[in-house]
Amino acid sequence: MSVLRKRLGMITPSSNSVLEPVTSAMLHDVTDVTAHFSRFRVTEIALDAAALSQFDVSVMLPAADLLADAKVDAVAWNGTSASWLGIDRDRSLCKAITARTNVPATTSTLACIEAVRALGAKRVALVSPYTDDVQRRIGNVWAGEGIAPHAERHLGLRHNFSFGEVAPADIADMVRAVAAQGADAAVILCTNLDGAALAPALERELDIAVLDSVAVTLWRTLGLAGGDITALASWGRIFQTSAMMR
Repeated sequence: MSVLRKRLGMITPSSNSVLEPVTSAMLHDVTDVTAHFSRFRVTEIALDAAALSQFDVSVMLPAADLLADAKVDAVAWNGTSASWLGIDRDRSLCKAITARTNVPATTSTLACIEAVRALGAKRVALVSPYTDDVQRRIGNVWAGEGIAPHAERHLGLRHNFSFGEVAPADIADMVRAVAAQGADAAVILCTNLDGAALAPALERELDIAVLDSVAVTLWRTLGLAGGDITALASWGRIFQTSAMMR
């Protein structure tokens, strides 16, 4: 007898060492949901032509094709590149993935924006590992979506692997810093920052929403697949809201 379960497909940056173990840990006690991963090459985050070309749709779609072989119920680009490339890049990518695989698709950036709106946050802060110029571009892109950053912190890093080496304590300090500036939500904007496990405790400590990109991508992908969001309620406020963007 086959087991009825939701299968979630995650398109993953090759040098990311965080999102797979964190997603798996979050689903450890959820017996009817599994996550499946497909990689393509991403090694650095910058605004030069070589770094930007890593995210060409022609190299991302084959990863979605491979996930479709596992008959996944939804696909996510588990990366935040549209935050500096432009949100329309992700919207077009999702349409292309769905056209090829016949399953709904989302991305980390789209999921974070939807989570901010679902929670009704007004003073949103962006916490990231990125360089000054990338962070400025992100602020402009998010402002174009009606979410001008209220505050921000970033680490000035370029190489994607190094993001996964940032200590959780340092991530928590950045969240505390933006909370002290009056933010009512902090977005940990990078799927290679190990922040998901910090969110519940920081939400209690600071009384703000803490939206980790890995966690929020799982929230949105599970919702698109028709899964039970509340099964992950212990991972933060976003999993406790009934407001889902359809």
